[in-house]
Amino acid sequence: MSEIFTQDLVKWLDENLKPHLYQDYAPNGLQVQGKSLIKKVILGVTASQALLEKAIEHRADAVIVHHGWFWKNEDVRIVGTKYQRLALAIRHEINVIGYHLPLDAHPEWGNNAQLAKVLDLQPFYDEQGLPQTCGKGGLVWTGSVASGELTLTELGVLISQRLEREPLLIGDKNKKIKKVAWCTGGAQGWFQDAIEAGADAYITGEASEQVFHLAQETGAAFISAGHHATERYGIQALGNALIDRFGIEALFVDIPNPV
Repeated sequence: MSEIFTQDLVKWLDENLKPHLYQDYAPNGLQVQGKSLIKKVILGVTASQALLEKAIEHRADAVIVHHGWFWKNEDVRIVGTKYQRLALAIRHEINVIGYHLPLDAHPEWGNNAQLAKVLDLQPFYDEQGLPQTCGKGGLVWTGSVASGELTLTELGVLISQRLEREPLLIGDKNKKIKKVAWCTGGAQGWFQDAIEAGADAYITGEASEQVFHLAQETGAAFISAGHHATERYGIQALGNALIDRFGIEALFVDIPNPV
């Protein structure tokens, strides 16, 4: 069985995901120190207690997630659920490794890149071969639907089938969708940026009250496809990269979440 030192794995992740490029809402990289050698990794969307329990069950040495711990503006005290999670990780010497915005944006393993594959979206690329983006930090990708054109209803059916979750569709259901913009997770605040980029529809994970009015008043469609549902794929692609690069065991565990 292959193994790697924790510090070497984190170094490789940092070199490839480049967290220094992002002003993020939580620390990226190693968040809780565990065993010095890693043979088996459990990957998941969020470092919840349920995921940690799965890691313990599988005798994993680390969990690698998209949603880690120690978010800005949260209560800094180690009490309640935060204590329970942290105690589990420390007691079982599980490394907790998280990458948030860097995993959204990575051009190959990122949530946006992987969601495009799942939904048959065709990203637009610039002359350097990088995705054409908009929004703060360039986190919103732009592209087209693979078939060239779909109605909003047809696009909703495709999303429902691929993500196994009914999306919230806001807009004229017969609207012809050609150009799309997308950003996984809780990126509803960048709907205006997608509109200004010329998108016929914007796909993200969550919705806020104001996006309804913006869609009605601009004619652009808004699609909320689920925060968890849109962010299951980047972490899986990263796990496959770890297997290819280091030969360690890497298992994705999905903890269902309707949000």
